Amino acid sequence: MPTTDEPPSTQLTAGQLATGNVHGARSPAFRPYWWEALSDAENECEESVPRRCDVAIVGSGFTGLSAALTLLRNGRQAVVFERGPAGFGASTRNGGQVGSGNQKFRVKKLIALRGRKKAEAMLREGTRMLDHIAALITEENIDCHFRRCGRFRAAVRPEHYEAMAQDMRDLKDIAGVESSMVPRADQHSEIGTDRFFGGSLLPNDASLHPALYHAGLMQRIKASGGKVLDHTPVQNIIPVGSEFRVVTNRGVTIAKDVIIATNGYTDGLVPELGRRIVPVGSALIATAELPEALFKRLLPRDRVYGNTNRVFYYFRGAPDARRIIWGGRIGRLAPQKSAAAFRHLARDMLHVFPDLGNVAITHAWDGQIGYTYDEVPHIGCTKSGIHYALGYCGTGVSRATYFGTKIALKVLDNPDGRTSFDDLAFPAFPAQPVAKLAVPFFETWYRIRDAANF
Repeated sequence: MPTTDEPPSTQLTAGQLATGNVHGARSPAFRPYWWEALSDAENECEESVPRRCDVAIVGSGFTGLSAALTLLRNGRQAVVFERGPAGFGASTRNGGQVGSGNQKFRVKKLIALRGRKKAEAMLREGTRMLDHIAALITEENIDCHFRRCGRFRAAVRPEHYEAMAQDMRDLKDIAGVESSMVPRADQHSEIGTDRFFGGSLLPNDASLHPALYHAGLMQRIKASGGKVLDHTPVQNIIPVGSEFRVVTNRGVTIAKDVIIATNGYTDGLVPELGRRIVPVGSALIATAELPEALFKRLLPRDRVYGNTNRVFYYFRGAPDARRIIWGGRIGRLAPQKSAAAFRHLARDMLHVFPDLGNVAITHAWDGQIGYTYDEVPHIGCTKSGIHYALGYCGTGVSRATYFGTKIALKVLDNPDGRTSFDDLAFPAFPAQPVAKLAVPFFETWYRIRDAANF
């Protein structure tokens, strides 16, 4: 449903949000901008829990849905269980930036951690993840504004530019990834600001509308006879012989196999996995529509964008309107669903684009990213035989889709399910509850280091 913008005099502007001067202004809608493209009945489900199924999938995000679709296309009965509305988690809350997932480590660091052979395999598979989602969207004819727009990553400091240039050379050498560097003198061809010192360009990275992509996967699953049961949390998974008794709030099903696909919303349902994931909050804001000339000046190539800070921000234009979607870490020192929780995002946005001070902020929302101890995603099977794919560490659109397909192929014993991530040890956090509580302190420390340049 389209958004009805408030009159300019009542809307909260980016400048007001950044300064905390919110008196008399209407707060933004505390829900993802992406949801405006969905009908209220899009994800409603009243189907009963089946007595039996081939595969029970916990989690209705991109991982769970791509796994279900792969199973259905191979003649298996798949049932997806979701404790809230389908897609309520990060899969319809993210920024819609689609990359290979290779941004977490510089190439040299990954080689130091994993060795050259393994690093090369992981990086090359990252590029296949990007190609996989592009092929899936085309083959399934999902209308979600998918576009190979390219990614511009801005250097916050001159030394960051030189480090990126070397990393892009290494990435080309080890994985054949095409890229180019844009010096500061030419950066206005990519972005309308003087705040950065040039940046790198990955031309094959992409963007999409995450809610429409999710809805498209849902539609294909239902058309193929699959079930997505929302508001049906799984409460227990009990091995029974070679099968599993899956207990929900609405009934019990017996499944031959189980896949956990909960990423940043992983809890204690399977303790072995709960100890290995820490949820990290991410937040986004959306502006009202901008004049065409202003939008073109700020984002002349309409790409997806990021920067080189430790606590980085990312942004893009909306695919269906001339709005800017701006994301970063969640605000920690203000109540959730309050304008103050998103103040830092407006400050960052105005630091880059001062001309947006009088532009209204219409939407503000947050979600949870699933972080692993070693900062790589993991796929495999628990000691009790439960399959899993999760831990995308903030680069989950292509990774989740790819891993969902791969874990389904593993359930089918299809050799095409093999990945270069299969033999990676999946370390637990030394003290996971403490690690969860420590996230805000680490983020604050990294922000201080970003600001102080050390």
